[in-house]
Amino acid sequence: MSDVAARAGRRGRGGGGAARRAERTAVSVETAKFIERNIPNFEILNEEALEIIEYNAETILEEVGVNFVDNPDALERWKDAGATVEGERVRIPRGLARELCKTAPSEFTQYARNPERSVVIGGRNLVLAPVYGPPFVRDADGGRRYATMEDFRKFVKLGYMSKWLHHSGGTVCEPTDIPVNKRHLDMLLAHMTLSDKPFMGSVTEPSRAQDSVDMAGILFGEEFVQQNTVMTSLININSPLTFDSIMMGALEVYARNNQAAIISPFIVGGAMAPVSVAGTLTQVLAEVLAGVAYSQIIRKGAPVIAGTFVTSIDMNSGAPTFGTPEAAHITYGCGQLFRRLGLPYRSAGSFNGSKLPDAQAAYETANSLNAGLMAGVNFMLHSCGWLEGGLVSSFEKFVMDADQLGVLHHLAKGVSVDENGQAMDAIREVGPGGHYLGCAHTQANFKSAFWRSDLLDYKPFETWDEEGARDTQALASIRVQKLLDTYQKPAMDPAIEEALNAYVINKKAAEPDSFM
Repeated sequence: MSDVAARAGRRGRGGGGAARRAERTAVSVETAKFIERNIPNFEILNEEALEIIEYNAETILEEVGVNFVDNPDALERWKDAGATVEGERVRIPRGLARELCKTAPSEFTQYARNPERSVVIGGRNLVLAPVYGPPFVRDADGGRRYATMEDFRKFVKLGYMSKWLHHSGGTVCEPTDIPVNKRHLDMLLAHMTLSDKPFMGSVTEPSRAQDSVDMAGILFGEEFVQQNTVMTSLININSPLTFDSIMMGALEVYARNNQAAIISPFIVGGAMAPVSVAGTLTQVLAEVLAGVAYSQIIRKGAPVIAGTFVTSIDMNSGAPTFGTPEAAHITYGCGQLFRRLGLPYRSAGSFNGSKLPDAQAAYETANSLNAGLMAGVNFMLHSCGWLEGGLVSSFEKFVMDADQLGVLHHLAKGVSVDENGQAMDAIREVGPGGHYLGCAHTQANFKSAFWRSDLLDYKPFETWDEEGARDTQALASIRVQKLLDTYQKPAMDPAIEEALNAYVINKKAAEPDSFM
């Protein structure tokens, strides 16, 4: 079934006329298409290094093995696939995991409810998604505090309004005012109704992953969901070499239902992996091989993204550090290793350890964002809003980062050497000693020739001083409010929205609240 046909079928169930009227009157928010790179990937490892790391990763799987904890069904599946199982330890013969990974697609489309905002993950593409997971939020007025559901909705709205952001994300902050066993329902509802960009499903418990699939079935149609990918999900591996039943249970739900999973080791170098870059790359590859292989045991052809979250550690304080050269080396190296597996790649983001959206945050974020672009990352989670080592979602940092994502778009274009790019007519027209401000080539190209920030200040000192000498955080606070004030909810079939709301209400009523 095509996306257009699916949408038409949904409208036929009722509310179609109202939906069409809403679409005609809705304000269109500009969103850039996902990035299609026209620049080469940066490759830091030579052939010998790649072969050594690949050999060592398979040695780990064969000799050391991986643990599948509290998951007897997974152990049986591995045994049937040809692995050796002793207790909860799974040892995978050399070549088996790599062979199983071959059925995973090298790229896939994640459909959005607005077809114009669907994204293709893999190949030469880069899809940008916001911060994920912080329990705290920060803004210039209220400071640092626990996140609420209202904060969550604001972030979804900001994501929808951000031109350079392609994806609505998942847990953009953890709304601590909603019971743990029910907050996923409110978060999914917010993504589905307040934005029309692609989104992520819940992974905190297998039944919550199933709720995500069920709600997606209401939004897109059950048949369409089974035949197409409409969600990604973040499946973290408990490094080193441990796959817990919660994450694997969620993976099993998504794989069975043809929905994408990011298989991502969670690495703090020196604590959860060796201190050396090559050692960490080896462990990451072993864990990804095992995780992706398991997804294909569940369902051949299930879409997956090979991921890595990598940070080093401050050996004095034990705190994680970000934007470091070692993290960049691992980001570049994983890109090479995962491309050799033919898998889409997730890594990088607006990573930093700063408590405020200050110079430290900017330096570390820029290092990580640029490394991700050059490494060939296909799906960049945490691309905007990250602060304090991932403990905080910052409103000001969100719009600062979202603005800078435009730089990645323009860098990825590369250098055009077509007739317009060569500009020979302009050079001939201006000649020696002239200027280009008024020439025909400049007049034809000035609107699109240069990337333009919607946030940063380039005014003369006198003007800047007269306007209050505002720093970037102050400008970002103004932009946050402007975006929220001008937000308009994207059009949606009323019958579908009513069904989604009813699902959430009924699921919440079916069990008592739990904050554990």
